[in-house]
Amino acid sequence: VQLQASGGGLVQAGGSLRLSCAASRSTSGAKAIGWYRQAPGKQRELVASIGTGGSTNYADSVKGRFTISRDNAKNTVDLQMNSLKPEDTAVYYCNADYDYYEYWGQGTLVTVSS
Repeated sequence: VQLQASGGGLVQAGGSLRLSCAASRSTSGAKAIGWYRQAPGKQRELVASIGTGGSTNYADSVKGRFTISRDNAKNTVDLQMNSLKPEDTAVYYCNADYDYYEYWGQGTLVTVSS
């Protein structure tokens, strides 16, 4: 399974970005698909995930600002990021769990300037 992440970039604090993860396999077959991020010098952390039935999970630091969604017709999972803060600066990775095996995308850089 290949995951292609896109949508990163440079934005000012308070701005918005939309990340998209395109999967080479039907997203309806994934147990869960999520977005992780890794800031310089920090461990990779879960940002948001969405399950087969549409259940979502968010890190406390992004609740109310980020929204994850999946489109099984397009095999994509998007992350809408609003009210961005400098501390959201990181490389964002798409992750998918198919049959209890995890796949990772290549990462897309998000930089939020103050």
